[in-house]
Parts: sequence; structure tokens; C-alpha cells
Amino acid sequence: MNNNFDTINHAKNELIDLALRFGPKVLVAVLVLVAGVMAARWVGRATGRGLARMELEPPVRLLIVRLVRVLVFALFAILALQNLGVELLPLIAGLSIAGAGIALATQGILSNVFAGLTIIFTKPYRVGDYIEIVGVQGQVQLITIFSTTLLHADRSHVVVPNRKVVGEILHNFGRIRQAEVKVGVGYEVDLPQAIAAIQELVVANARVLADPAPQVQIIALAESVVQIAVRPWVAVADYPSVLGELNLAVVETCRRRGISMPFPQRTVHLIGAR
Repeated sequence: MNNNFDTINHAKNELIDLALRFGPKVLVAVLVLVAGVMAARWVGRATGRGLARMELEPPVRLLIVRLVRVLVFALFAILALQNLGVELLPLIAGLSIAGAGIALATQGILSNVFAGLTIIFTKPYRVGDYIEIVGVQGQVQLITIFSTTLLHADRSHVVVPNRKVVGEILHNFGRIRQAEVKVGVGYEVDLPQAIAAIQELVVANARVLADPAPQVQIIALAESVVQIAVRPWVAVADYPSVLGELNLAVVETCRRRGISMPFPQRTVHLIGAR
């Protein structure tokens, strides 16, 4: 019975001794970490306000703010570890070995990160641009470190990993696109009159931009028709709608003004038929 009491007393004395020796250090380390969190937030907000005055893309500002917060907190964490008496060199060596293993296990993620940084700083496209890349196209909605999100014409979202973007051929339409509508008129038609009529209906469309000016021109002399191309510039969001509107307007205008739009046809002459 006395042995049990002695053991309990010994354990209690050891705990008291540890608390007296390391308690203040642990308390100070916790206070340092709390101060680090608060300082990181304050410095991050101040950095964000400073960067807001500069012409930087939102992903770039967000990345810089996060890096500043991490660096500030890391400094306070080092101070806390030093206060506890932790040897930093062995810890750094262990973290380096662990980091190498993690890097090997997450090659795809790191590839996306480096590609994302390349996209953010080289700016091959911006939020709001309409792009075509790796077989998909859409309007850029969001650029992050890991991926780029596109809004497709059918209102669906396409998420493209950044490593698929860097090194590929990128078609950036910007914020406007040039639509194209082709119409075939008969050879007997007064072509300047037909072109003027089509030009008039194109300009009358509210979706068509005045600058750059729309193009209406003859592009080919086909077998049975003269092909006229209508190429107006429109906002990216209006591109699908304007094609249907212009096709309908062209057909109605040609019918109303008597401009023939012959069907595909071919004249065959039989020689020596019995």
C-alpha cells in the first residue's frame, strides 16, 4: 500500500517538476503562435489593400497575400520552437526528406501548381476571355493554382488542369468573336444590291458590334451560286444567338427583295441520246 502511495507521489512530483520547468516555455510558445496568427492576418490584409492599388490579376493578388501570411506565421513558429529549445537543423533535415517523399507522391499536383504559377504571371488569358484549349472551349470564369474553369456555351463548366494548358496551342478569342454566315445567291442577281441589303440587315442587328465593322463580301464563285460571307463581330456571350438571327434575317430579306437563293443544281447535256 505504501509503495502505491510512493509511486503516486513520485509521479505527481515529476509532473510538478515538468510543469515548473516547461510550463512557462509552452505557454510562451502558445502565445507566440497566437500572435503569429494575428500578425499574419493583419499583414495579409495590409498587403491585400496595397496590391489592390496595382493592376494585378485577382489570382496573383491572392497568391501573394497567402505567401505573405505563410511567411509571417513561419517566422513566429520558428521563434516558438526556439523558445521550447527544439533543435532546428535536425528538424529542417527531417522536413526536407519528408518533402522529397511527398513531392514524388504528388507529381501531378505539383505540375498543376507550377503550371498555374506560369499562367498567372505570363497571362496568356484573363478572366472573361473566351479560349479554346486541348479540345475544349469556353469563357474563362476562374483561374487558380491548380486549374482553370471555363463556362461552356451550353452553360456547363469545364475544369481544365493547368498542366494541360501550359505547352499546348491556345486560341484566345478575347471578349469578342467574329461570327460567319454564308449565303448563296444566283448569278443573275444584282450583286452590289444584294450586298447592300445584307449589309443593312447586319448593321440593324443589336448584337452586332459597330467596331470592328462587319464584313460582307463575295468569297467564292460556286457551280450554281455566288457565295457571300457575312462576318460581323459580336460579344462572346452573343455568339450562339447572333448566328440564328442573321440566318433568319438573310432568308427573309432575300425573299422580300426578290433576291434568288437557288438550290444546289447541275445542268446535264445528253449528246447523241437515242
